[in-house]
Amino acid sequence: MAYTINKTDGTAIATITDGTIDTSTSITLFGKSYSGFGELLNEDLVKLLENSASNSAPTAPLKGELWFDTSSGSLKVYDGSAFKPTGGAKSQSAEPSSASAGDLWHDSDDDQVYFYTGSAWQLLGPVFTSGQTLSGWKIETINDSVGASKVISSMYTGNIQVAILSKETFTPQVTISGFASIKAGLTLNSTLGAVFEGTTSQSSAINVSGTTNTSSTVIAGGNFLRADAADTTTGALTIDSDSGLIVGDTQELTVTVSSGNVIVAQTRQDKNLSFTINDGGSTVTPLTFTGTTGAIGMVGNVTITGNLSVSGEYENTSSNITTVDDAFIKTNTGNSEVDSGLIVETSDTDDARFFYDVSENHFTAGQGGTYSQVIRLADATDDGGANHSTVLKSTSAGGLTMDSVTMVAVGSDITSSTSTSSKVVPTTGQVAKSIQIWGGSTITDDSSNSIAGNRYVETSAPTSGQGSNGDLWFVREGS
Repeated sequence: MAYTINKTDGTAIATITDGTIDTSTSITLFGKSYSGFGELLNEDLVKLLENSASNSAPTAPLKGELWFDTSSGSLKVYDGSAFKPTGGAKSQSAEPSSASAGDLWHDSDDDQVYFYTGSAWQLLGPVFTSGQTLSGWKIETINDSVGASKVISSMYTGNIQVAILSKETFTPQVTISGFASIKAGLTLNSTLGAVFEGTTSQSSAINVSGTTNTSSTVIAGGNFLRADAADTTTGALTIDSDSGLIVGDTQELTVTVSSGNVIVAQTRQDKNLSFTINDGGSTVTPLTFTGTTGAIGMVGNVTITGNLSVSGEYENTSSNITTVDDAFIKTNTGNSEVDSGLIVETSDTDDARFFYDVSENHFTAGQGGTYSQVIRLADATDDGGANHSTVLKSTSAGGLTMDSVTMVAVGSDITSSTSTSSKVVPTTGQVAKSIQIWGGSTITDDSSNSIAGNRYVETSAPTSGQGSNGDLWFVREGS
């Protein structure tokens, strides 16, 4: 009588007549009275025991059948179309071979789990190897200072907590090294001196709408000096470079330093450098450096407390007279003793000069290269007879003593009709001839005494009643 073999769900998979076998499945099925069934039965039991362990899948498998793939070292189950891994991970140092999609592999060297995509092994986790230690993001729950739970995302590198990402600001209940306070956003570990590197849309710009600093080290954007607009600083501005300061749309003004020397320069050709001040509400320019000539123009009073050295000429364009308030002008100061004085420009080559002659110890004046001593009162004498070759002067009594007088142009006798005789030098006798001698005879040249007015020479002054209107009276020394 034939056997009908059914699956668990009642579906018949084979009908076996007496004395025959069926190989339509992975194991051998035998009919009634089949000779030698004992061996086949035992082999079937062994296959079931080892889950058909082989490097090739069983033939004619049934859905749900297990197969241990000796190539990959994994247990697989037949899903009706193919053998699939049962979900257990293979733990070994090398990637498993002959893997199927969905297989798991534990890398025993790095303590990481991979899954097979059907074409390659993909890391499932963790993202760091055992040698790298904890690195990457880790989701944690900690308490704040009042015991409330806070969920944070911690960034680790080499098992060091580098940063904490939080949705709110709070203080941890338990001290975390480098995180005395956790801010909303990303907080870096303060013990590492960590900073953000790179550029973001916000870090490449500064928000200048605020001027209130949140701390001594966090400065509001509005407190930074701008380069694109006029701005003001309440602190000192230091340029720690010899290149200094450059001003002007074509960089006309520069203030630089060279070997410790400060240089203020107007660099544009033929342009002036001026200094202006506010004088009683009006802008005046007391000092100008003229670019076209190199001249220095000064307006207003100038006070010099030190020495003034002028190697060029002095020119006064506003007046022909130079006034000096001081009582004295001193020249030749600080030099060895040399001739010094005043030179007035004339048509002569040597001009006109008034100077102190050092070798002669007196003042000298002249022009055209010819100079003579300037006579002082102390250099003159009232006694020419005793002091020859000196300048004569009168005494306090009006007298003058000379050895002799030589007249270089002696004229003719002076008469009443002579009008030109006064233009020459007369002799003493000529003068006497024109004057009537007191108490003597009349002069023969004018015996008629016709010259208007009488002329008298006497040793004493006239007394009352002597002479008449028009008379001349000369008092002479007594004999």
